[in-house]
Amino acid sequence: MKVNSKEKEKFNENGFIIVRKLFSNKEITKLIEKARNDQQLDKASTSMDDGKGNAVRLSLWNHPGDGIYGMFARCNKLVDRVEELLNGEVYHYHSKMVFKDAKVGGAWAWHQDYGYWYQNGLLFPELCSVMIAVDRATKENGCLQVIRGSHKMGRVNHILSGDQAGADMERVNEVLKVREKVYCEMEPGDALFFHSNLLHASDANKSEHPRWSMICCYNKASNNPFKDSHHPFYTKLHKVRDEMILKVTVDADCNSGIEYANLGKDDKSAKDLGKSIGE
Repeated sequence: MKVNSKEKEKFNENGFIIVRKLFSNKEITKLIEKARNDQQLDKASTSMDDGKGNAVRLSLWNHPGDGIYGMFARCNKLVDRVEELLNGEVYHYHSKMVFKDAKVGGAWAWHQDYGYWYQNGLLFPELCSVMIAVDRATKENGCLQVIRGSHKMGRVNHILSGDQAGADMERVNEVLKVREKVYCEMEPGDALFFHSNLLHASDANKSEHPRWSMICCYNKASNNPFKDSHHPFYTKLHKVRDEMILKVTVDADCNSGIEYANLGKDDKSAKDLGKSIGE
């Protein structure tokens, strides 16, 4: 199913839409069981300080693969919607699992995804991210916050602070005076589609409940980068039928071809990558 005209109008006006129950309980349960027990995913995760002593932790990969993560990132009901919102073919730019663990999950500063990805040789902000709620997301456990309509500001300068790069707070504070801040509370299986220039952030998780999410990012095929970076050039995205999520075996991830990005702090390229990502 594709987005309807009202959803597309809301996306263009607000910079985001939430599709409730995009994924069924069975589909999300399968994703949760895989992610919670995925030693490779956990081993590949990297922690960054949020500037207040809390850790923000995630794992990131560029190509979707053939396992359960890939079936989510490649399924028709997700990708078809993204292509409708961006008015054309898209390819998988990268995906990540964000681990906002109970009591210790750190905050993400206000930022735009294109504020980071602009440096990767992307001429236009023709990208869309989809946050899939793995756990219930609430104000208490640090759900994503967005500023309605802020994508219309264009790209905002981003300033490095500690392990994160955040948007110029002078402009963020000003737009908060004239645009609404929205807490994107979601149930498992809900999906938030948001424009690459939409300002978003999240608070630390001070609750006793984890708030994990999988975020799939897509670039428009016609927006192919003009230079090499740590994320891929146009690569044909082979979409799959929605039922493949439940049909794929968990063991398929062992041979899925997923290569996790190096987000460690041992060299300059890894540091640069670590400072060009966010929730």
